[in-house]
Amino acid sequence: MLKKTCLFLAAASALLAQDAEKLAALESAVQAAQSSGDNAWMLTSSALVLMMTGPGLALFYSGLVRKKNVLGTMMQSFILMAVVTVLWALVGYSIAFGEATPYFGDLRFALMNGVGGEPNGDYAGTIPHQTFMVFQLMFAIITPALISGAFAERMKFSAMLLFCSLWLLIVYAPMAHMVWGKGGLFNAFSGGKLPCFDFAGGTVVHITSGVSALVCALYLGKRVGYPTETMKPHSLVLSFIGACLLWVGWFGFNAGSALGSGSLATSAFVATHFGAAAATVGWLVAECLRGGKPSVLGGITGAVAGLVAITPASGFVKPMPALVIGFAAGIVCYLMVAVVKHKFGYDDSLDAFGVHGAGGTLGALLTGVFATNAVNNALKDSAGNPAPLGLVDGNGGQILNQAIGSALAWGLAIVGTLVILKICDAVVGLRVAPEHEIQGLDLSQHGEEGYSLES
Repeated sequence: MLKKTCLFLAAASALLAQDAEKLAALESAVQAAQSSGDNAWMLTSSALVLMMTGPGLALFYSGLVRKKNVLGTMMQSFILMAVVTVLWALVGYSIAFGEATPYFGDLRFALMNGVGGEPNGDYAGTIPHQTFMVFQLMFAIITPALISGAFAERMKFSAMLLFCSLWLLIVYAPMAHMVWGKGGLFNAFSGGKLPCFDFAGGTVVHITSGVSALVCALYLGKRVGYPTETMKPHSLVLSFIGACLLWVGWFGFNAGSALGSGSLATSAFVATHFGAAAATVGWLVAECLRGGKPSVLGGITGAVAGLVAITPASGFVKPMPALVIGFAAGIVCYLMVAVVKHKFGYDDSLDAFGVHGAGGTLGALLTGVFATNAVNNALKDSAGNPAPLGLVDGNGGQILNQAIGSALAWGLAIVGTLVILKICDAVVGLRVAPEHEIQGLDLSQHGEEGYSLES
């Protein structure tokens, strides 16, 4: 009897061991499937964000300038795809996502050291560290390219390259670290001393680029002939195509910032689309109420304004607040472009400040109003329960946090950009000669023409 009992127990132990092995194998397979799905979405998102710069922004901006500057404007976006990539690989990524101070990272990831196929649990636990790095790279590429809209048609190509290179390292990378980096000053999910919510770059991308754009416009001065000469967009068709590509690419920008392919990505996707749609309507309503007609230029600019404003909020708000944020952005950004710019007389050539600076600030503030743990419950209180996020959750103080964070982003952009402009002006000079500006940047800077009408 004892022998039979022992045999039974041995058989049961063997079965249990087999079951444990099967469970472990099943768990491993599930984790591998999740990692594979998340990685596929993040690589797709990375490609979508790169598409926002070239061809999206390149077409959008180049259609808005005069035809003598179409190639020069496209080239500004295109060359940054190359130059920023090199700088990001060398030191930029490490400054943004290394760990040193609340203001900037160390050089632990310089030269791509330690950035490989294994996940980095500090940032994204289900995708390779290299995937996270390249996704963030695409943000770093488009941000300085946005600034080029303010100094379009009048900055030297060499000055643009030097300015954008320094700006990436001095303004963008530290701001990215403060908001998203481990231990960053504003990183609400990593113990930041001033917790702010910025899901996909309202402060990091849009406030910094938009405010820097205004500084550039003021520092360089107006284009030759502005505002007495007519400087209409030479091809709204190009700009229309570019705006549509930006709208599509923005799903990677915002939904990709979920860093996975789950329900949070879906929520951000929906919020992004709703925000853009409502802003288009808001801009066109404001345009018509002011006595104009619903223009194509207004519609596509309004859509971009909505995409800008919903960016910081996209992973924190429900669909109806996304409509509110978008509609408000359409009206506010329209007034900044159609009223404020003309009142003060600055030459922000392609309205980079009016759309990105104003829209990014508005979106950051409204994130403090509408952010809710019903959408994003990653932030926990001391008891381990989802913490209240914005005013709708009962945390009205978050609006003040958002305001302070936005103000500090403004400050960094203003001071950093002024210093960089002074350096560039001293080293290579900023503006092309007046005769070269009249000739156009295509010929004076690149020796080419965008359109050849010869038979």
